[in-house]
Amino acid sequence: MSKYTIPTATRIGHVHLKVSDIQKALDFYQGLLGFELVTMYGKDAAFISAGGYHHHIGLNTWQSKGGKPAPKNAAGLFHTAILLPTRRDLAILFKRLIDAQYPLTGAADHGVSEAIYLDDPDENGVELYWDRPREKWPLNPDGSIQMFTRQLDIEGLLGEI
Repeated sequence: MSKYTIPTATRIGHVHLKVSDIQKALDFYQGLLGFELVTMYGKDAAFISAGGYHHHIGLNTWQSKGGKPAPKNAAGLFHTAILLPTRRDLAILFKRLIDAQYPLTGAADHGVSEAIYLDDPDENGVELYWDRPREKWPLNPDGSIQMFTRQLDIEGLLGEI
């Protein structure tokens, strides 16, 4: 098979999650994180977005209504990464989570980005992050991107608001 490189303009359009309870999922993604409900697909699926896109996240109970979360040690989704436009946007959402006393699973500075980690009500991992401008990404001597996991400057982040 010949070598193929996917086009550079390619983007991941949406994620579709199996959830146990549509309303609980909407309370989290819409009520807490601020996504907009675009449409319901019957009683068992909801499509939500930011900025009027047809959907960034699909939620359904077609095979999972009332079900238990997937085991952490099984193959599957590690997390859904939600890219916010600015550091200030991440700070605002982080403060919202703090005020709601929503449990976090981590926070990190990855050099190229800063991130907050949490689980949705079905224990699906969620990463909320912003990317630093590309020209500020740390590089290795060979020019490759140098990613790492360091402690997030929480005071600095919250200082954005």
